[in-house]
Amino acid sequence: MRKGILFVLSGPSGVGKGTVLDALMEDFTEVEYSVSATTRDPRPGEIDGEDYFFISVEKFKEMKDNDKFVESAKVHNNYYGTPKDYVNKSLREGKDIILEIDIQGAKQVKKKCPEAVFIFLKPPSLEELENRLSKRDTENEKNKKIRLKNAKKEIDEIAEYDYSILNDKVENAVKKLKKIILKEKEKRG
Repeated sequence: MRKGILFVLSGPSGVGKGTVLDALMEDFTEVEYSVSATTRDPRPGEIDGEDYFFISVEKFKEMKDNDKFVESAKVHNNYYGTPKDYVNKSLREGKDIILEIDIQGAKQVKKKCPEAVFIFLKPPSLEELENRLSKRDTENEKNKKIRLKNAKKEIDEIAEYDYSILNDKVENAVKKLKKIILKEKEKRG
């Protein structure tokens, strides 16, 4: 049995990672979405166990101390991590997994899983990124400024990725992501 492929989709906050993955998962069964754990509060409409595992800071630190994450990071004053057991079990079963994580997390995965496929989702411009953050209305002004400042640095990391996708229109980004996944699956048999 072929071992599954680990795909990593990352990019700046507000670039549309969640939106692109949601659109991909609507009708594309070639890859499974890995749910991350976080200490941040749920946003309106988010469901525990589907969008994220919403856990306390104490529980997060306990899991981290026990090496229960493929990657973990503190981003914008919240902790995020990808549960290791779920990912490893799925890959052993031949399932292809996609992680939606930030740049810090992608760096950790690259150290632990260099065979993974790394895909950077980039915004059309910093102005458009700011518009998207404003439209989603989930950040106060201070947090939005932090996210934009971080985004400028994160975009410089694009050379560390196997692929980059411009998220100008969700449909276009999804098509490109599908092509990358199918190409990598074909390469690895």
